[in-house]
Amino acid sequence: MRKIIFILLLLPLTITNAQNDLLAKNYLEQGEYEKALLLYTKLYKKNKNFNYFKAIIISNQQLENYKEAEKIILNKLDAKRIIPQLYVELGYNYSLQRNDSLATIYYNKAILFVKETVRFNYGRSVGQTFEKYSLIEEAIATYTVAMEVFPDSDFSYQLAKLYGEQGNLEKMFDSYLTLIKKNRSYLGVTQQSFSQYISENSEKEANILLRKALLQKLQSKPDILYNELLSWLFVQQKDYKKAFIQEKAIYKRMGDGDLSGIADIAYIATKDENYETATLIINYLIENASSPEVKIAGYQHLMKIKLETASKNEYLKIEKEYQRLFSEFGEGKNTYQLQLDYNYFEAFKNKNQEFAIANLKSFSKQPLSRYQKARVKMLIADILVLDERFNEALIYYSQIQNEVKGDLLAQEARYKVAQTSYFKGDFNWAQIQLDVLKKSATQLIANDAMYLSLMIKDNSLEDSTQTALRHYARADLFTLQGKEEEAILILENLLLNHKGEKIEDEALLKLGELYEVKKAYAKAEKNYQILIEYYNEDILADDAYYKLAQLYETKLNQPQRAKECYEAIIDHYEDSIYFIEARKKFRRLRGDEIEQL
Repeated sequence: MRKIIFILLLLPLTITNAQNDLLAKNYLEQGEYEKALLLYTKLYKKNKNFNYFKAIIISNQQLENYKEAEKIILNKLDAKRIIPQLYVELGYNYSLQRNDSLATIYYNKAILFVKETVRFNYGRSVGQTFEKYSLIEEAIATYTVAMEVFPDSDFSYQLAKLYGEQGNLEKMFDSYLTLIKKNRSYLGVTQQSFSQYISENSEKEANILLRKALLQKLQSKPDILYNELLSWLFVQQKDYKKAFIQEKAIYKRMGDGDLSGIADIAYIATKDENYETATLIINYLIENASSPEVKIAGYQHLMKIKLETASKNEYLKIEKEYQRLFSEFGEGKNTYQLQLDYNYFEAFKNKNQEFAIANLKSFSKQPLSRYQKARVKMLIADILVLDERFNEALIYYSQIQNEVKGDLLAQEARYKVAQTSYFKGDFNWAQIQLDVLKKSATQLIANDAMYLSLMIKDNSLEDSTQTALRHYARADLFTLQGKEEEAILILENLLLNHKGEKIEDEALLKLGELYEVKKAYAKAEKNYQILIEYYNEDILADDAYYKLAQLYETKLNQPQRAKECYEAIIDHYEDSIYFIEARKKFRRLRGDEIEQL
């Protein structure tokens, strides 16, 4: 009973202290230093909390009560147990008074204390205090001394960051390499830090220094870690052949038959449209594959590259190559993905829809998993949409939703129901499906659903007949069918006959994209520029800026104008999905300019 009474009596006091603590913190953050000082002084009298002590020092310094701050720190240093970071605090207090010589004396005292105290490692606390005041050289000296006195301690990460801030790239790289040699879990953090200094330009100082450091490490103490980092560096430089050489070295040294590193380089090179190097890498993967599955995956990748680069005259050759692969590996479950790719080629490239549908229907009768059968049905439905057999396609999409409920594929099927209804001109049913997807789908599908939903709504308010929207949907379908000329004609007429209507920005963007496909880059540029000029605050403005930037950078060889477009996204569209990529590309282009100067 007495305990309960004691707790009840203590409770209001505890609540009051907590409230005062929050209030004092708020005063300090808001710059009301006199109020903060008064409250923290009261709190410190009741509770010798070191955070209260530091807040009292900060408040006095902000009020320029340097002598009072000095007195409080010296008084604390006279205690039985010395807190060495207080030497740093005292030194900083002198530096605020521009007494740098006295500040240096106390900074050195702090470092000496770390060096001479062998019972306890004060390196971290003193080093962090120096870092707090951006005293980089002193922090480096502290961590270095601490590692000498306590060999088991490792401040390589702290040193690496500080050397980076100092601009001492050679020591920064060396510290990071020391760190990850001891602890591989820091590899991701290390690569992220390197990314701030490394660029695509292999002749940049940082690139040269890192390459040199890694090669020296590799020669003196060979380790796969250094091959991995060299591979990573060459990927950043888009030098995929050199990255491939490193991955081959790893593969041969490991001797476990794992070709995943080599496959990754092939994938990155393909994504970057370096098809020649990607083909070289994949051929090596196929030759060295220890299982039919890996070999089939290699051929699948190779065929995708051939499709991407082939002209219509080469389609017969590609068809024969697919048939050769089916003769070698069969047409069963093991070539599942290869068969999907083949039938996609037949329908969407070779315009042989009926043949592809018949193939897929026959293939679906094989002992496939529920998910695999659903994926086959999805491709059949996509081909039916291509062939404008919308009602049949809708039946397949609905079946998929029932067969793989809760799966991402079911959400994709629902989105395609909406998209097919949109192509068909049934905008109300499309809208119902999209409203469901906006709430429950994954981010990517939800974003697509949101965009299509907004477009339908925006273009139905002013025009109840939805005439412009129907034309646009038709152009969208023609684009899917590879009928770019017909799509361009519809969109040009739409812009002519529906000037100033909501659909105009969508039409301008789509037309720009189609002109790019037709290599009419000047026309594409003009469409993006018009969209930016008249719809600068619309939802598609960032799309136009990004596409225009890409056009300037990759097709029109105008890096300065590309940089300006990326900068516009950074400055005005921070919520854009292109923001991170735009910032990265902007920095790269800006860096190139600095080097040229």
